[in-house]
Amino acid sequence: MAGSAGTPGTPRVLRAMNDRAALDLLLAHGPLSRTRIGKLTGLSKPTASQLLARLEAAGLVLATGTSEGRPGPNAQLYAVNPVAAHAAGLDVTPERILAAVADVTGRTVGEYELPTPGRRPAQPVVRQVTDALDGAVKEAGLARGDVHRLVIGTPGAFDPNTGRLRYASHLPGWHSPSLLDELAAALPMPVEYENDVNLVAIAEQRLGAARGHEDFVLLWNEGGLGAALVLGGRLHRGWTGGAGEVGFLPVPGAPLVRQVTKANSGGYQELAGSQALPKLARELGVQPIPAGSSTEVAAALVAQAATRDEGPHRRLLETYATGLATGLASLVSVLDPELVVLSGSSLTAGGEPLRALVQAELEELAASRPRLVVGDVHEHPVLRGALESALAATRDEVFDTSR
Repeated sequence: MAGSAGTPGTPRVLRAMNDRAALDLLLAHGPLSRTRIGKLTGLSKPTASQLLARLEAAGLVLATGTSEGRPGPNAQLYAVNPVAAHAAGLDVTPERILAAVADVTGRTVGEYELPTPGRRPAQPVVRQVTDALDGAVKEAGLARGDVHRLVIGTPGAFDPNTGRLRYASHLPGWHSPSLLDELAAALPMPVEYENDVNLVAIAEQRLGAARGHEDFVLLWNEGGLGAALVLGGRLHRGWTGGAGEVGFLPVPGAPLVRQVTKANSGGYQELAGSQALPKLARELGVQPIPAGSSTEVAAALVAQAATRDEGPHRRLLETYATGLATGLASLVSVLDPELVVLSGSSLTAGGEPLRALVQAELEELAASRPRLVVGDVHEHPVLRGALESALAATRDEVFDTSR
């Protein structure tokens, strides 16, 4: 008996697989000719022609022009239709919500920033989320219903067992047990929630320093100190979503912090978090201490120390590197990753001088010796990761031509 339409190996499934392969090539390479698509997929010219006709009729590809500058007649070029689908991402911090909408090719077409200052939210969280999303949607010239999927990145993580946000007591208004149900009722598209540092790891794996790597740790130091763990190509989130909350890690060189969730801090955060840098700079006699928010001051101090690289500035960078390597040694000893990515402004500001110092210290403190690299995704990495996550699921849905 012939297999059903959805059985692997049947013509419909094989066509869908070829369609997806062609769409992925167009996303990766940009406009391609029928001949080039045939060569890259191994399909014959007639089959490639049928594939492109099918995708064009489905609104997934567009004829975009012709090739020029080559011998022979110009060839028709095809590209993914950017308006075939849209996805959105939100980056949530205590100070603001940053929203963006991207078309299916990954190009950002609308952004909006909603300030959320104060310990008590002026508007309910659901209103904040919808206002931020609507601002980006309007900027993109779209309607809310045009967005296929939304990914929201927050500090901490929503516990999959309870649906409540954990490890982020500093995020006002986000701890209601009914919040996820309220957001689901208010938004017309599927919504996913992800830890902010995990989203940075997704951005680095798709677009940045971790491309081609399936086992890596990303260490993030900006507003807080955290990590993302990618094992076998997949994010490891833990039983309560708290994998990577390394700011709570007890480490030598820092007092033992008890009741860490109430303190919203721990030994590693106290030793090497951004907030420790101004105090360290004063103790070492670094002058002048830059002005700005705590995150801005920390990044400026690290950048200044990496540039001047002498006297108290050199001692600041060395002490900071030792603190960072102390916590990393525990992670590396347990996980044995191939790569460690340093991200967040308090790490990237140090560039190669800081990376080299942390690498040297880590090689003395841990038996395994992963390579350390500085992250490549600098502009709103949490938001970029949210968009990449939302786009991956949207493409899986929209590009599936087997249905």
